[in-house]
Amino acid sequence: MTSPHPSPSAGPGPRPGARPRPRIGVIGTGTIGTMAAWRAAERGAEVVAFDRDAPGHDRGAAGGESRIFRTAYLEGRRYIPLLQRAEGLWRELEDRTGHRLLDLCGGLSIGPTDDPRMREIVEGAEEYGLDHRVLTPEEAAKRFPQHPVGAGETAVLDPRAGVVRPDAALLAAAARAEELGARIHRYTEVEGVERRGAGWSVTAGGRRHDLDRLVLALGPWSAAPGTFAHGLLASAGLQARQIPMTWFPAREPDALIPGPNPVAIRVGDYGYSCFPVMDGVSVKVSPHSAPRPAVGHPGELPPRAAPDVVATARETVRRHLPGLHPDPSRTAVYADLFSPDGHALLGPLPGSPGVVLATGFSGHGFKLSPLFGEVIADLAIDGETAYDIGHLDPARLLGAAA
Repeated sequence: MTSPHPSPSAGPGPRPGARPRPRIGVIGTGTIGTMAAWRAAERGAEVVAFDRDAPGHDRGAAGGESRIFRTAYLEGRRYIPLLQRAEGLWRELEDRTGHRLLDLCGGLSIGPTDDPRMREIVEGAEEYGLDHRVLTPEEAAKRFPQHPVGAGETAVLDPRAGVVRPDAALLAAAARAEELGARIHRYTEVEGVERRGAGWSVTAGGRRHDLDRLVLALGPWSAAPGTFAHGLLASAGLQARQIPMTWFPAREPDALIPGPNPVAIRVGDYGYSCFPVMDGVSVKVSPHSAPRPAVGHPGELPPRAAPDVVATARETVRRHLPGLHPDPSRTAVYADLFSPDGHALLGPLPGSPGVVLATGFSGHGFKLSPLFGEVIADLAIDGETAYDIGHLDPARLLGAAA
């Protein structure tokens, strides 16, 4: 990573008599960067963050009104302890800011009984002693008729699941970080990064900022050609991809609000993620079998889902969601940065002392974001963390040196 001709340092030095604090730069204030700024500021670090947009914008991975939180996790049981801590941090953010963000309305995972992902959910829940219940199709039909379970299928009820409001969450985290002294440079493009002495220098908006440690919380647009991080992300095989979402009017909206209606995930044929009514009218459906085309630049992100995505979503609703009208009332497209193995790159950047890489969350980072923010704060301030994140080590895709 190199910098263009930098101008004199824009950052103030420590006040006379003040206890030295680590000066941490955070590049990217999407979901993960905003949470990292909050957690580092809570620990007393001097935080300086940069983004081409602003926390809570709708062109990245946090758009779309709602995100699922769940504890019984089909992506792997190593995430379960992290999710348990993340729930506590969501509540802490609510307490600190006075905003309601997480609604534990319960969650259903539905799929073929012999599907390995369904077995992982049940076995992980049993291993960690999670409150859960495996429902037969008959039991599911009595409790949740809006989510039919077919012959040969199982439903797993996770009471510690629910829905998070992403835009409100990021605005709350950013406000809390700034309340604690963090400075967020909104609408400020990062032009370059370079090693400077024992620390790092970031040039952004034509000004140079000298920092002790650096967090690269890189979202999908950091992979675009011409950005300072393009080569790094390309070398790890990361790619920005579209995440299409569709909203279908509910036949009885009051019956599908959080509480009587859980969040739901179906694996197998025409799988989906399905959310309760959040806008008073419609249910969001994210069809898993719809294509997720690559996108190279923010300007290429379409405003609406493509016709083949809409066709897949309509067929998904026809097969599995009888409580919805068959045609979507609106569609939208967001983006995230996907890694080759579907897991994030989170940890020290190989070959770059004092740099923490946090990227490639592959469409399932939001629920864990306050925990990931805490991990990043640990690594940036202490150089280590007690959380088990070995499976996310960037070195697995970047090798010994970036």
